[in-house]
Amino acid sequence: MAAPIRLLTALVPALFATQSIAALFPRSNETTHLAALEACNQLEGLLGSPLVQSSGPSYETAATNAWNLQNSEYQPTCVVFPTTSDHVQVAMKAIYDARSQYAVQAGSHSAMKGWNTVQDGVLIIFSNMRNATYDPVKDSIVLQPGVHWHDAVTALEPFGVAPVGGRVGDVGTGLLLGGGLSWLSPSQGYAADTFKELDVVLVTGELVTATATNEYSDLFRALKGGGNRFGIVTRYELSPVHTGTKDNKTWFGGMMIFNSSAEALLNATARYVREVDDPKAVILVSLINIVVGEDLVPFYLVTPFYNGPSLPDDIFGDFLSIPAVSSTLGPMSYFNVAGTLGLGNDRGYVQHFGASALLGDEDLFLDAFNHWMDFSVAYKDNFNTTTLAFTPVPNSQIQAGRAKGGNIINPPSGGFAAVQIYEQFKAGITDIPQDVQGGIDVLFDQIPPSPGLPLYLNECDSRQKVFESYGDYELLKQIYAKYDPSRFNVEHSQGPVGL
Repeated sequence: MAAPIRLLTALVPALFATQSIAALFPRSNETTHLAALEACNQLEGLLGSPLVQSSGPSYETAATNAWNLQNSEYQPTCVVFPTTSDHVQVAMKAIYDARSQYAVQAGSHSAMKGWNTVQDGVLIIFSNMRNATYDPVKDSIVLQPGVHWHDAVTALEPFGVAPVGGRVGDVGTGLLLGGGLSWLSPSQGYAADTFKELDVVLVTGELVTATATNEYSDLFRALKGGGNRFGIVTRYELSPVHTGTKDNKTWFGGMMIFNSSAEALLNATARYVREVDDPKAVILVSLINIVVGEDLVPFYLVTPFYNGPSLPDDIFGDFLSIPAVSSTLGPMSYFNVAGTLGLGNDRGYVQHFGASALLGDEDLFLDAFNHWMDFSVAYKDNFNTTTLAFTPVPNSQIQAGRAKGGNIINPPSGGFAAVQIYEQFKAGITDIPQDVQGGIDVLFDQIPPSPGLPLYLNECDSRQKVFESYGDYELLKQIYAKYDPSRFNVEHSQGPVGL
């Protein structure tokens, strides 16, 4: 049985006063498996079953749960299923002492290979910490790290509030640590800009609470875009948006589907990025190729929304003038808006992301599209779908974030588009073939970000230097050196490069 909470509270200080054998001697590549075994053995003694498992149905479910098939192929030495921050402290302290490899999994939706799972190491998975609550007195949303956005929005809808969260229901709270783009971002900033308070377990196992004004304010800022590199967040307290319940149809929008007119859509998107700065307006433009036999079938999805009674023609007119195959535009509640793209939880496929960022320039958008099409044609035998998506990041979003204290991304003033390059591979492919990886690398070179613009961490290739694109990159490095001076995180877990 797992140790009672009161016993864990007593154990944590004692654990900090001890040193494991592995911590006293340099580790080598040969000791990776032994270090993980040491950590797992220690954790089995401290936490017991079912909180720590090395085999069995719960272990297998956790080990194979990842959305990206590449990550479901990993076999952790053991899996920790915490239900409290104390459990995470104990787990991280044992991992640190043993010098074990480790990973943390929240929503499991990462497309980056190795970022949410581990081979020969300890996996901490938050499948038992999935609550979403609202405190009307404090006007705060509190999320546990294992919650998915669909579940969070559903739980909070009766209170008439919503978090600034993901656009796909299966995505988890890792979105917040990567900055986070939301249907609410034009008026609220990046999702991370809504942080009020964070409980964070550092690599040593120490638990701290970070806010914008306390002694951990630098850590608080770094977690607004720093991903998994600065600690394990076990509680998110967020500022809510008062969006109303599902009965409040205060929005207008939906889906528009096209099977042609790519250039017209690209021109409309570029103009939107360049000219629109209305915090009530938001849009996602996804150009998708569906592979059917030897053919690429275009499926272009545009999802425009406006927090008002209609789509203003001066904002969305260019899109509305293009003939659509189908359209679901109409009055909506924010609950409907949040569910527009569905769960996106189909598993069993290799998924791959890449990122760029472009100013609103028609030539840049068309050039990116042409290179993406060439890539899609060249490697179509490997894919179910390829996607080139544009998320406008208006100046209103950037300024809203700055008004709330700023984030470590610190993008320049003015609007731009976050560009997502995405492939879903065919069933039976378990890793990215070498020739396709070479094509991906060429494509990234052909669609570079416009100078000075940040890449979006949550939709990047694992090798892209996202942190280096941040406006506060030098500050980010300083904060990391302060909270992880031994560089344990970057040496014992996978995640964004550049620290």
